[in-house]
Amino acid sequence: MTANAPPGPQPEPGSIMVVDDELPALKSLRRILEKEGHQVCAYSNPVRALELLQKQSFDVLLSDLRMPHLDGLELLERAKLAAPEMEVIIITGYASLEGAVEATKKGAYHFLAKPFTPDELRQRVAQALAQKRLRDRARSLRAPAGAPAGGPLILGQSPPMLRVAEIIAQIAPTDCNVLLTGESGTGKELAARAIHAQSLRAQGPLVAFNCAAFNQELMDNEFFGHEKGAYTGAHQAKAGLLEAAQGGTVFLDEIGEMPPAMQVKLLRALQEREVLRVGGTRPVPVDVRVVAATARDLKADMEAGAFRQDLYYRLNVVGLELPRLAERSGDIELLAYHFLEQFRRRMKKKVRGIAPEALALLVSYAYPGNVRELMNIMERAVALCQGQLIQVRDLPPDLAAVQLASFAQSRGRGHTLEDLERSYIEHILKQAGGVRTRAAEILGIDRVSLWRKLKKYGLE
Repeated sequence: MTANAPPGPQPEPGSIMVVDDELPALKSLRRILEKEGHQVCAYSNPVRALELLQKQSFDVLLSDLRMPHLDGLELLERAKLAAPEMEVIIITGYASLEGAVEATKKGAYHFLAKPFTPDELRQRVAQALAQKRLRDRARSLRAPAGAPAGGPLILGQSPPMLRVAEIIAQIAPTDCNVLLTGESGTGKELAARAIHAQSLRAQGPLVAFNCAAFNQELMDNEFFGHEKGAYTGAHQAKAGLLEAAQGGTVFLDEIGEMPPAMQVKLLRALQEREVLRVGGTRPVPVDVRVVAATARDLKADMEAGAFRQDLYYRLNVVGLELPRLAERSGDIELLAYHFLEQFRRRMKKKVRGIAPEALALLVSYAYPGNVRELMNIMERAVALCQGQLIQVRDLPPDLAAVQLASFAQSRGRGHTLEDLERSYIEHILKQAGGVRTRAAEILGIDRVSLWRKLKKYGLE
């Protein structure tokens, strides 16, 4: 290892197995990691190390690639069979970088190319521990039976979402109506389900209805039901959704799309706590709580006369705005791992993590489609992934293009296209740890094209 670099941030300590057949290197690795507070178990014999790995769990395995008796790749494969959730970092010389790339394909989190500094070691181990804890946390978020398909069980752990969760915990038991606002894909239905689950009505039904999916006539029938013979084809009586939600919660999505005539009828039903079926003569009492949601500026619609003022205030007893994913970027990694866990189980695939380069793209993207877009990206990535780690090639090409545009913007004006391309290639090479195969993959070009560009810009 080379001289010390400035110390990086202190990672939360973890349990680490270190394997290297060279005793001086083994002692040095152990000393550095123990100074960081980690519990370190060091072995110069990979066979003995594997025996312990099969009996005891570790957060991270740090192993040299070239060793007698059992090399790093074989140790990686056998260790993963014994402890699939453990992160593995492979140590390699520059002459063996292709072997390190092969290790990542077999499930290694990353690699360290010799010579490396103590700070690089600390940083890589801290990143591996962070990834493992994210995956552990994501697994703990598995939705129970009846949870919305595709939705995470929690809302997130960023400050904006912790505040949302705090408000939900406060208002859920009160039984007052709630109006949820926010862009499409921010998780309004999930928030409605969380309110219902924490309310005194949790044992009652939760009935969801999309107001944009029906015209006036069909909506009338769906909301209030009908009596037998109310119209042609009404061969038997049918309860509407307000009756079906008796003792529970009604979630009215896209409430801003409700026709004016229907707004009047809904307002009356909420005021009188009763409904009149189509073709009926006797009102039916209803006891429901309403949680409504919209991506529109409902207050502006009200002021413009497009939405009834009295219904607006009836629904908006408590208003709660869901932030865009770009405003809660601290949740992206956690949600990405949650969706990975969800889709890999559904598709019965062996995907278990996200390569650092792919994760960097995911975190830097702006998500105009919010959480729903992230969910779709992860579903695609899991479906396309051919190994244990999601790679850049498994992500939509748009993400790399956005990163390039962001990079160009960060460089400011006054640069030629060639200046930007050279800087960007240097940036990606550094991000890929100097491995050209990985750099070419991130750039979306083949190795020959990358070699030509490196030669062109004197970066060989």
